[in-house]
Amino acid sequence: MLETGIKGLCETVVKSDMTAKAMKSGSLDVFATPAMIALMEETACKSIDKELSEELSSVGVYLDIKHIAPSPVGMKISCESLLEKIEGKKLVFSVKVYDAKGLVGEGEHHRVIIDRKRFMDGANARLDGGL
Repeated sequence: MLETGIKGLCETVVKSDMTAKAMKSGSLDVFATPAMIALMEETACKSIDKELSEELSSVGVYLDIKHIAPSPVGMKISCESLLEKIEGKKLVFSVKVYDAKGLVGEGEHHRVIIDRKRFMDGANARLDGGL
């Protein structure tokens, strides 16, 4: 059952394909903002997956973040999420990313609970010119 207070945790190590240089979001070999955003979304998503039936999933719809400090290749990164609010189908998370030296990034992330089949039917209809 979805309730506020659900926490998530994901960890990774910065690899060369996660750098700003590799992801083309900058020219340096440090943890890229797009990689940090993906980790934030993964952490929030995984934290609630077990609370949803097989017919349901969640999709990210909003993210407001700050990337505060650089993390080099080889540094361990961890992300924590906390489900702060439930507003109908909308879920509001706080997210924080850390490396061994401290806070790397933080922000707010919103996800919406969706019916998997209906969502995919709508997405596929866009290919057919339906929407």
